[in-house]
Amino acid sequence: MTDKKPGFFKRLFGGETPVQPPAPPETLPAEAPVPDPVAPTPVPPPDLVPEPEPVPLPGPPETTPDYIEDIEEQAAAPTQPLADPTIFVPLDPSTVVEVPADQPRQGWFTRLASGLKRSSDQLTGSITSVFTKRKLDAATLDELEDVLIQADLGIETAMAITETLRRDRFDRDVTGEDVRAVLAAEVEKVLGPVARPLVIDPAQKPFIILMIGVNGSGKTTTIGKLAQKLGAEGKSVMLAAGDTFRAAAIEQLQIWGQRTNAPVISRPAGADASGLAFDAVTQAKAEGRDILIIDTAGRLQNRDELMNELEKIIRVIKKVDPSAPHATLLTLDATTGQNALKQVEIFGQRAGVTGLVMTKLDGTARGGILVAIARKFGLPVHFIGVGESVGDLEPFTAADFARAIAGGE
Repeated sequence: MTDKKPGFFKRLFGGETPVQPPAPPETLPAEAPVPDPVAPTPVPPPDLVPEPEPVPLPGPPETTPDYIEDIEEQAAAPTQPLADPTIFVPLDPSTVVEVPADQPRQGWFTRLASGLKRSSDQLTGSITSVFTKRKLDAATLDELEDVLIQADLGIETAMAITETLRRDRFDRDVTGEDVRAVLAAEVEKVLGPVARPLVIDPAQKPFIILMIGVNGSGKTTTIGKLAQKLGAEGKSVMLAAGDTFRAAAIEQLQIWGQRTNAPVISRPAGADASGLAFDAVTQAKAEGRDILIIDTAGRLQNRDELMNELEKIIRVIKKVDPSAPHATLLTLDATTGQNALKQVEIFGQRAGVTGLVMTKLDGTARGGILVAIARKFGLPVHFIGVGESVGDLEPFTAADFARAIAGGE
């Protein structure tokens, strides 16, 4: 007789020994715990659990690379091209969108007036509320002075405007239009001496421009716009991604390099900024570039260690070219208002600012701060920006600015 093939149960568990099924739930006591063959790991009381170690945030490198420590010896050596510079390859010129170098003047004023609309609307609206065809008396002048100071024009400018009105129109009927005309004339008088273009000295080759400023002031974007304008003038431009703390800043400058066909010297995020500046100047000299624009990391003016690092970058640049940087441009965010005065003061003392670029005038009602800065420091204002496109950064003209902020057409 043929043995019967074992059933599935026997094949599954093996042998002839039956496996006892677990007891039905109803046979267990309601409160009986389910046995666990593995002993639980004792859990320490919460107060004995060690606190997790904090993870330090990335910051500037603690040590300086060896080739920077002996920078004097390197600078004294003959200038040679870098063996393997990290240069972002520009796009094909056919893919680059060309922007006209010269915008129509009326077009620029329209954009400027539109960008300053928030500033001019607040200022002229306040002036109109003070002067509604009434005689000019001491109380009215005091009220006007408060309005001008609140518009960030500065105490001295406010006093100059009220004194002009006191001298010429006191105890006479005066309208808001009369006051705006005096405002525009006084603002132009203050800004006229500082409205000076950025002059590229052809004897300095490369002409080295160092861009500095606080976080978010628009340095990298300004560099890209400048590279576009200078390249359109036929100048050979090189860019250096010196904001090595932020990978996004490096990528942003590389994109501008693509758009403007300007090579970009860059290193991985976290690299030594002064070392990159040294390499960039060396490479620009070796290639005979007309202009080198160096980006830097944003830094608050009250952070002494960051300002020390900026001073180090400048010292390293001077080891390659003692006359450099030939222009140190401070970008100012107009939305910061009165804080911009302190930025100009500290950066001027620590980095030798030679000129200003005012950005984001279209995003604030505090555009009058440029007048206060010009009166106090007298630094050249080379460019102002009222938007994101290349055409929204233009050489500064006092008459246009004064007319726009006073609400002129």
